[in-house]
Amino acid sequence: MIFGNITNLEEYEYLEDKIKACFDYYKENDMENMEAGIHKINGDEFFVNIVEYDTTTVENRFWEAHKEYLDLHLMLLGEERIDLNFLKDMDLGEYDAEKDFQAAEGERNSSVDLKVGDFLVCYPNDVHMTALQITDPVYTKKAIFKIKI
Repeated sequence: MIFGNITNLEEYEYLEDKIKACFDYYKENDMENMEAGIHKINGDEFFVNIVEYDTTTVENRFWEAHKEYLDLHLMLLGEERIDLNFLKDMDLGEYDAEKDFQAAEGERNSSVDLKVGDFLVCYPNDVHMTALQITDPVYTKKAIFKIKI
């Protein structure tokens, strides 16, 4: 996983071109005002899902991982905590290939707090639980770029 902020993108020149394309797309579009939902960029190879929600507690959320896509979470408004662990340390449930969704159960190894401009790249071995409140529930708007591996 990679955790950073868009104000320091020059530090991430080593990233794959597909990941850097997410940042270019962000710079070229007014994503804070985009409607919620999936926005195709390059068919199924590269798209962004704009999500809006109020953050909540662990009891109301679930673990997930993906095999076919990288996730790049980019915070547009609000804040959230994302709990993390490695796939090898979790009890795995069923994998839904159509949705590229690997269910998992287990404990968190660590967490990151995303504020406006922060991003987190999750690779296939990075199990994550999103939309968690840091202190109190807050309205959050986030771009989740999906990048075909």
